[in-house]
Amino acid sequence: MKKPEKKLVLENGQEFYGEGFGADCRSVCEVVFNTSVVGYQEIISDPSYADQIVVMTYPLIGNYGITDEDFESRTPVIGGLVVRECCDTPSNFRYTKTLEEELDEHGIPCLAGVDTRMLTKIIRDTGRPMGAIVEADMPREEALALIAATRRPDDLVRRVSCRKRWVTRTSNHRFHVVAVDCGIKLSIIRLLNARGCNVTIVPFNTPAKDILAFRPDGVLLSNGPASGLEAPEVRRLFSELRGVLPVFGIGLGQEVIGLEYGAVLTPMGCGVHGDHPVRELSSGRINIAVLNQSYRFDSVEGTALTPTHVAVPEGYVVGFENREDKVAGVQFHLESAPGPQDNIALFDKFIQMMEEQQHA
Repeated sequence: MKKPEKKLVLENGQEFYGEGFGADCRSVCEVVFNTSVVGYQEIISDPSYADQIVVMTYPLIGNYGITDEDFESRTPVIGGLVVRECCDTPSNFRYTKTLEEELDEHGIPCLAGVDTRMLTKIIRDTGRPMGAIVEADMPREEALALIAATRRPDDLVRRVSCRKRWVTRTSNHRFHVVAVDCGIKLSIIRLLNARGCNVTIVPFNTPAKDILAFRPDGVLLSNGPASGLEAPEVRRLFSELRGVLPVFGIGLGQEVIGLEYGAVLTPMGCGVHGDHPVRELSSGRINIAVLNQSYRFDSVEGTALTPTHVAVPEGYVVGFENREDKVAGVQFHLESAPGPQDNIALFDKFIQMMEEQQHA
């Protein structure tokens, strides 16, 4: 069956034509690029990409299909996908459906056949532009009017968070962790289970008293879309838990922690989405981390936080801690799904904080 002709129109009027796949519908969203070589399934199902059209810089996407065990959320909420080439004949004994079948099932429009290198350079130079995936024959002026009439959402955390608490358990558990769901990735929960933690996942706006009623050993503030500036409920929650229980923040969760300690969060233009080197300050070792950030902390000087990791070569802070409060946070996805697992041992730091709390 012949694929429909589609195009991506950016808010500056530039157009990129290609072949539509996935759902045959329109999408108007913020456009970002991701530099990961593998892991497209984890990217499309990562709630951190809610309402974003993601441009994959790696040229061949879809070649190992979709696997039931590798989702990072139950329902993908990505706004769209743009690739150079989409493979609809995957070679992988684990795959259960093609990438196109998955995207079509969830109403996500996509575009193939685009010069993604040129498009990435434009996004890099212009920040995170709004864009629209529409029919190829739609007049540019009509597409621009569609973009102008669409505002950037400010309720993404509310939209991706769970509505009610749910629990995952492991045999012979040692700890009970409450994970505040701002768009949590399922691999984070799996790795906590593997380290002997029962995990209770709660909505982002759960009051501190309700979390304390679970008598947890620690609290995890999860990753999510947008930034810590747009999550006042989570900031208020952390301010009430700070110094009471060990708290570990990832991505948006780390931003919330930094803001409450007085650090300044700065927008990054196009942001960093994909693999990026970070230096562990205690050892000097450089690891490859998976970043998905549009804001950063240039420094934590003047706060009670101590930096633990910085981006290379830029030097901005991507990890910090306060040992007295038993608080730590990292901007990168240390579970690295997708990506290298250089930083996965940082989960053990959270375990150590909870052990110290138990023996205090």
